Amino acid sequence: MHWQAGPVPKPKQHIAACLPSGLEHSEPGVMERSSGPDPSGKRVAVVAGGNKGIGLEVCRQLASRGVMVILTARDEKRGSEAVEMLHESGLPDVQFHRLDVSDPSGAARLAEFIKEKFGRLDILINNAGVLGATAEIDTTVPIQEVLVGKSAMERLQWLLQRSTESYEEAEECLKINYFGTKYVTEALLPILLSTSDGRLINVSSNYGLLRYFSGENLKQELSDVENLTVERLDEMSELFLKDYKNGQLKSNGWPHDSEYLAYKVSKALINGYTRIMSKKYLELRINSVHPGYCKTDINFDTGEYTAEDGASCIVSVALLPEGGPTGVFFFRTEEAPFV
Repeated sequence: MHWQAGPVPKPKQHIAACLPSGLEHSEPGVMERSSGPDPSGKRVAVVAGGNKGIGLEVCRQLASRGVMVILTARDEKRGSEAVEMLHESGLPDVQFHRLDVSDPSGAARLAEFIKEKFGRLDILINNAGVLGATAEIDTTVPIQEVLVGKSAMERLQWLLQRSTESYEEAEECLKINYFGTKYVTEALLPILLSTSDGRLINVSSNYGLLRYFSGENLKQELSDVENLTVERLDEMSELFLKDYKNGQLKSNGWPHDSEYLAYKVSKALINGYTRIMSKKYLELRINSVHPGYCKTDINFDTGEYTAEDGASCIVSVALLPEGGPTGVFFFRTEEAPFV
């Protein structure tokens, strides 16, 4: 999952260490600016899907830079163990809160917790996601022994040859990756807007680039940010699943090859959501980040980069200086086209 989309300009790489300052905002439903119950004045971040892999490394790196981190995960035991591990490594400013991103009521409970505990939110990183496929792997032989000497592309092809996708997995992929991102964002947006320099990072993929769509109409519609709406993205999700079930992906212009079809669509919808939200909320920095093809559980450690390396790309974009780019797709740390 790692193809560069041509030469692109590099964004500023300096990480902002300054704390947020005042903001005037009168939008209905937005919290009044408050320093909150936390007297430390530290920035507060939520990481969805933070108990392992890239998400866990994002939590580690943010906490090591003085950010108060709320690590969320669907599994309470795994999430609590991840927080305990970070505490033992000398990072006390990490707390756990259970979150199933596909459950809007859970996102609402998280929002209430943040308001009561901190009174503010500065950074939201939507990292939770699934691949929408199942791989049949022979675990009697260590995977790394099988993959030794293979390039990243060869390892990816090895995984693809052993992967299958079902309609049920496609449905779950859209529910978690796209709708989960939307549910969490909608629940936490009022708190995020109450800070002076809020950051929203949607962890995406180069598999979400529009080049994977075969139909020009879909490409054009997803590119037309002036007219694209969240309601239309929701409709597209339903249309994709309908066409998937009816075997009409190719005829209606969706990704239709053998590689992670629902995953590609879910990430394309996330990229569209990023662009819509960035135009609507100009006071926030809202961007999509492809951290690279990283070695994580989701791909049986077949990736090219480490989870730590991928997380560093996400964190560097999240901590770019005030007034930085918004509505951008970052290929690792470089601005790149959405196509």
